[in-house]
Amino acid sequence: MTILEVPGAVLHYQLEGNGPLLLISQSGEGDADRTVDLVGHLKDEYTVLTYDRRGLSRSRLDRPATMADHTDDVHRLLAHLTDEPVAMLGCSLGAVIGLHVVADHPGQLHTLIAHEPIAPWLLADPEPKRHRDELAELRDHYLANGLQATVPEIARSLGIDPSNGEPNRTDFPMDANRIANFDYFIRHDFLAAADDPEADLTTVSARIIPAAGTTTPRTVFDYQCAEALAARLDQELQLFPGGHNGNLSHPKAYAARLREVLSR
Repeated sequence: MTILEVPGAVLHYQLEGNGPLLLISQSGEGDADRTVDLVGHLKDEYTVLTYDRRGLSRSRLDRPATMADHTDDVHRLLAHLTDEPVAMLGCSLGAVIGLHVVADHPGQLHTLIAHEPIAPWLLADPEPKRHRDELAELRDHYLANGLQATVPEIARSLGIDPSNGEPNRTDFPMDANRIANFDYFIRHDFLAAADDPEADLTTVSARIIPAAGTTTPRTVFDYQCAEALAARLDQELQLFPGGHNGNLSHPKAYAARLREVLSR
C-alpha cells in the first residue's frame, strides 16, 4: 500500500499508467478504486494518480477535514511525487479542491478541469445561502433517517440518474466500506463544502476548464455552479458525457472527451 503522511492524516494513493501525470480527485464516497474504469481508458497515455480523501477507506485522519485540509492534502501529495505542474480532473467536491489548489499553490497545476464544482460561493446572492442550507438539510435528513432514505435526496439535489450509463462497468456494491465512506462524506464533507470560503481566482495562472455533464439538469445546484464558474472566467462551459457522475457512469466516452480537452 502506498501512503503519505500529512498533518493530521495518512493518505492512500495509487499510480497507474505511463505518460504525464494526471490527478483525478472525485467526490462523494468515491475512493481511489472508484475510477478504475476511467483509469483503464487513460493509462496508455497518462500516469493517473488517484487517492482516498482523508476520512475515506484506507486514508486515516485525526479529526474531521475542512476544505483547507483537502486542499493541503493535494498540495502535499503532488509535491511528494513531482516538481512539475500537472493536469487535474476534479469532480464535484474534487473540483472545489482543485479551485483552491490553483489559487493557493500556483505552479502545481497547469490545467484544472472543474466538473460541476459544489461551491456555493460561485453563485450570486441569495443562492449561496440557499444551497448551504440545502447541504445542511441533507445532512440532517441523513442523521435522522439513514442512508437508504438520503441517497435518493442527494441524487435529486445534484441531478444524478443512476440508471443511465455505459454497459459492462465495474460494479460497486453497497458494502460496509462504502457505507462508512458515505457516512463520513455526508457527516463531514457536506459541512466542509457549506463552510468553504471563496477561492481567489483573479490571479490564477493555471488553465481552468469549467465542465458539466450533458445529462445534468440545468436547474440543479452543481450545473449552476459550473455555469457560474464559466461566466466568471469568461469561458464556454465544456460538456462531458453523462451527468454529475459521468466519470463513473460513462468512463469510455468521458475518457475520450477528457483526452480531447486536455490536448487543446
